[in-house]
Amino acid sequence: MFSIRTWFKAAWPPLVAIVLLLAIWQTAAEIMDLPRWMLPSPLDIANEGLVSWQRIQEHLLATLGLTLYGFAIGTAVGLIVAFVLHMIAPLRTALYPLMILSQNVPMIALAPLLMIWFGFGLLPKLIVITLVCFFPVAVAALNGLAQTDSTMLTYMKMAGASRRQIFTKLELPSSLPSLFAGLKISATYSVMGAVIGEWLGTERGLGMYMLLQKNAFRTDRVFVAIALIVLLSLIIFGLIALLERWLIRSEIQKVRRVANGGSASVKSAANY
Repeated sequence: MFSIRTWFKAAWPPLVAIVLLLAIWQTAAEIMDLPRWMLPSPLDIANEGLVSWQRIQEHLLATLGLTLYGFAIGTAVGLIVAFVLHMIAPLRTALYPLMILSQNVPMIALAPLLMIWFGFGLLPKLIVITLVCFFPVAVAALNGLAQTDSTMLTYMKMAGASRRQIFTKLELPSSLPSLFAGLKISATYSVMGAVIGEWLGTERGLGMYMLLQKNAFRTDRVFVAIALIVLLSLIIFGLIALLERWLIRSEIQKVRRVANGGSASVKSAANY
């Protein structure tokens, strides 16, 4: 069960490390007296974030919307690919190496080609995020489906379960831990993909905001955008972790109900 004490015990070591890092950064910036355009201090960055919040808010919302759309599409594509390749073994043998090769193409090099082929609209940005997101989900789902308990699989086949029943009742639930591991990775990648997609050209978004502020030598505003990108990734990651906790807890409760029902049946048969 989730509790504040458990969360604090897990969270305080990284929080302390972050505070120490920021303190060292602040001290170094003051001692070395570096110009703000080269390396602003954390206090300068925080102050600029408060001052420019109204301006940057619309860029944050634009990136959030693009991220959620792309993440949903990338997750759906990854799940469909994983399920199809799991069901059709020859297809998995033929296409799995191609999936791995597709991840060796630098996305920053592919993005301009997508702009040439599909223009400056929403489509090339969604393609970028989809290409970034689908691979972790597909690989994690394939691995989870392949690790199904062989004893339970044999038992269900002997009991006359159909292929659909085996998939929905056994293989898919047992793959949830691996699947959510891929979703967490994909969630962090989706924000990065959205920023790269915005570099192709857009009117709003943190990616475009970073480019504009870089050209203006406003390093403090670039750091504000980076902090918001990191925060956005952590929030999406945390929401998926909560969904994972809820789903896996529900599956455990189902298994316990089935086990209790089976035990009750055995006891009734013994008494009879």
